[in-house]
Amino acid sequence: MTSVHVTNLTKDYALRDGLRRRTLRAVDRVSFDLVPGRTVALVGESGSGKSTIAKLLTRLERPSSGRVDVLLDDRTPVRGSVYRRHVQMVFQDPFASLNPFHTVEHHVARPLRLHGRTHDAAATRARVLEMLERVNLDPAEAIAARRPHELSGGQRQRVAIARALAPGAQVLVADEPVSMLDVSIRLGVLNLLGRLQREDRLAVLYITHDLATARHFSDEILVLYRGRVVERGPADAVILDPHHDYTKLLALAAPDPDRATSLVRTETPDRSGIDNSVCYDHGLGAWVHVDEAEAAAAQAHAPVARAVGA
Repeated sequence: MTSVHVTNLTKDYALRDGLRRRTLRAVDRVSFDLVPGRTVALVGESGSGKSTIAKLLTRLERPSSGRVDVLLDDRTPVRGSVYRRHVQMVFQDPFASLNPFHTVEHHVARPLRLHGRTHDAAATRARVLEMLERVNLDPAEAIAARRPHELSGGQRQRVAIARALAPGAQVLVADEPVSMLDVSIRLGVLNLLGRLQREDRLAVLYITHDLATARHFSDEILVLYRGRVVERGPADAVILDPHHDYTKLLALAAPDPDRATSLVRTETPDRSGIDNSVCYDHGLGAWVHVDEAEAAAAQAHAPVARAVGA
């Protein structure tokens, strides 16, 4: 089994405004753990830093500071090409992430060949059909011969999940995997991810702006605002008993059929007073300054960092 330990992760982007340059901090000293069999949800609006963290974990971007340690059960670090096999990503838009010129079989077979999971055509095809059946795409032979535009949105996302798991991934980064799907099929895809997680003991990072699915699918929730974690804790505690103003604002924006006033609301909640320098930690049951919160999280990971550096 594979676990991920994120310590003080920070990402800065250099921006140019005419002749002047400035720095945008997209992620600011974020720390958390991903362990087998459990899901951590990153919740926040667009621009809060969620997808940047996903890119840092999958090595599509390099961190400005901090560290991401991926370890096996015996604390052996996972590096190089093995890292890419262990940590895979499910993208938000399944149509954009699949090449329209190739068949479903090609999309699932390619990672099998690239990572040396199969060594001949017959074994590759058998494994492709097995993966398609695991994500409930039947009949697998007929689905394998189709191209992405011949599938529904839910079927395309299932193909993307099968492709991510094909090389033997142990850590799955799901970047809003159901936001592009019809509401009627979102629960089915989330239940599929939950089943695969239980069967393979996957460590999952679930990125979303939907509080309802975050509570349904995750064990722990981190609420991000302007690159900082402003609230963290068990899923039920964060959703049912939010403390930070930003978390309350997200809850207020979520559709609620029992809240009749939500249908006629016209005013925009005041965001000017939202403070991202403090974080409510439900585990501690107390408010802490963001610097102190991340320092405490980093300290909890210190033995791991020392073991990796040793």
